[in-house]
Amino acid sequence: MSEVKLIENFISWQGEGPDSGRAMAILRFKTCDRKCSWCDTAVKMRISAEAPYKISDIQKTLYESKAGILVTGGEPTVAKHFDECVVLLNELDYPVANVESNGHRLLELVKVVTQNDRIKYIYSPKIFNEKDFDLASELTENLVGFPNVHIKVVYENNPLVIKYLERLHKHYGNLAWQHRIWLMPKGTTRSDLIRNAEEVFDACERYKFNFSSRSHIIFGFV
Repeated sequence: MSEVKLIENFISWQGEGPDSGRAMAILRFKTCDRKCSWCDTAVKMRISAEAPYKISDIQKTLYESKAGILVTGGEPTVAKHFDECVVLLNELDYPVANVESNGHRLLELVKVVTQNDRIKYIYSPKIFNEKDFDLASELTENLVGFPNVHIKVVYENNPLVIKYLERLHKHYGNLAWQHRIWLMPKGTTRSDLIRNAEEVFDACERYKFNFSSRSHIIFGFV
């Protein structure tokens, strides 16, 4: 496969999670299997057209910019994008890669991609009902054995989200996992994020997890 179809391919910075502030080529797929009310890219995904990008051209940009890759969406693991996501991770040469996923086929992706300690798989569960909670709990149990998986949760005072965080704290709140769990404020605007950040800091202190800003929204660089 010599090219992939994306709606965005540009150099910016990672705004969330363990590699916040690092220069990244933002490689964004279009399709997602979830519809989250607070999604900050929902409009972008809906109105943006896909375009083909040559792997060789992406590689040239990475060498010139000395950037990593952020593979995001949308959801990179839906059937439409899965194989192209594998190609990006296996064929490109990069200093670091982040793959942002709601978990749809993340376990399968982790297993089929060539083992590479430069990749961080960032699982961001979406928990709106009991079924979501059960799926998130099961997937988390299956992912904990992979040292390059991080968990990033949009914090809200929702009983099911709190239940999931309590479970994380109970089973994975040890030194081996504390540096791999991140909580973020909910919001699609700078004012929303700042207003909601206080309760997230409180939760991070309570559970001993990490706080992640969403710098790309706060500073408007994506």
